[in-house]
Amino acid sequence: MHDIRALRADPAAFDADLARRGLEPVAQRLLAWDEERRQAQTALQEKQTRRKALAREIGTLKREGGDTATLEVEGVSLRAQMEALEEQASAVERESTALLANLPNRLDPAVPDGPDETANQLCHTWGTPRDFSFTPRQHFELGEALGQMDFATAGKLSGARFVVLRAGLARLARALGQFMLDLHVNEHGFVETQVPVLVTDDAMYGTDKLPKFADQSFRTEDGRWLIPTAEVPLTASIAGDILDGAILPLRMTALTQCFRSEAGSAGRDVRGMLRQHQFEKVEMVCVTAPEHSEAEHERMTRCAETVLERLGIPYRRMLLCAGDTGFGAAKTFDLEAWLPGQDAWREISSCSNTRDFQARRMNARFRPQAGAAPAFVHTLNGSGLAVGRTLIAVMENYQNEDGSITVPDVLRPYMGGLARIG
Repeated sequence: MHDIRALRADPAAFDADLARRGLEPVAQRLLAWDEERRQAQTALQEKQTRRKALAREIGTLKREGGDTATLEVEGVSLRAQMEALEEQASAVERESTALLANLPNRLDPAVPDGPDETANQLCHTWGTPRDFSFTPRQHFELGEALGQMDFATAGKLSGARFVVLRAGLARLARALGQFMLDLHVNEHGFVETQVPVLVTDDAMYGTDKLPKFADQSFRTEDGRWLIPTAEVPLTASIAGDILDGAILPLRMTALTQCFRSEAGSAGRDVRGMLRQHQFEKVEMVCVTAPEHSEAEHERMTRCAETVLERLGIPYRRMLLCAGDTGFGAAKTFDLEAWLPGQDAWREISSCSNTRDFQARRMNARFRPQAGAAPAFVHTLNGSGLAVGRTLIAVMENYQNEDGSITVPDVLRPYMGGLARIG
């Protein structure tokens, strides 16, 4: 998950990246483990060489009728020493891997310093918030007044942080998902993909969700995980592969249910649909050669922005600071939609470049050209968009004084021509 050669070359830079995220230095501990492991492996190779030579000497003596007792005692001793060295190397490997598995990705130099979202950097804003002639309401006020957004029944069925949508709002949510998929497939060149929503430990680990985020995910009794996002199965689909460089970039998209336990978010956004245990999202995943990943990151973010622009939702792009950048990301752009009912900008998409962080965890590589040595791919992921949050944005931005909601023009073909809900 981290390049040990880069760590050896500049341990101070490695610790400096961790410090930007508010973490303690670990480079010297990792280098000490690395040296101990390499010394154990070198000693083991020397013992193996001696053991092979010893076997030849014993064989020769036996053929000549000589006494092999002393050599056989040495052989027994060598075997015990080798077992001890193997255990030493394995123990060091386990310790270092356990630490590395919980260390975040190294940050891009362009990521601004800062402890939290207050230090995020505004890149640009699109659209002008609507000037309402009445006090705009929040989405749950609108939805409940329409009788089409039911949190009480969802609570009876499943508990808190679930919702039942009906009639026009249910259809509007479906329309949003279909519109996003069509846009990404037909205009942005993504391949639509249907993926499982239950995955293994390996898939979660390879996409940096384990062990760090185990408490934020749901696990089944047979040991599988409900996906927190389609990023997991889409990205993990190349685990262990050596791809032909000629097929890159791979661009995949999927509309799936997503599941998050939202551990640690008690008391946050308890009203409405902003923070749900189950939600739909259109995910974008790109796999590319390292030299193209920065351009691919910009392209992916523009794909997400285009959804909001087609819907006419004002938004702003934010470059996340060091303290707000996710565990697996080297650099992240958040798109924040304007929600007039909340009188606030709220995150509706995150587009991240993880570089080779996930690829190293899942051993995903490519061969730049025939006969070339394999190299790690770069992986990127982004929401294009979260359906529930986009539904919120549409409801609040297109609400009318009588509580009805105007359907954006681009969605009307998906709504059978319906122009207004309510």
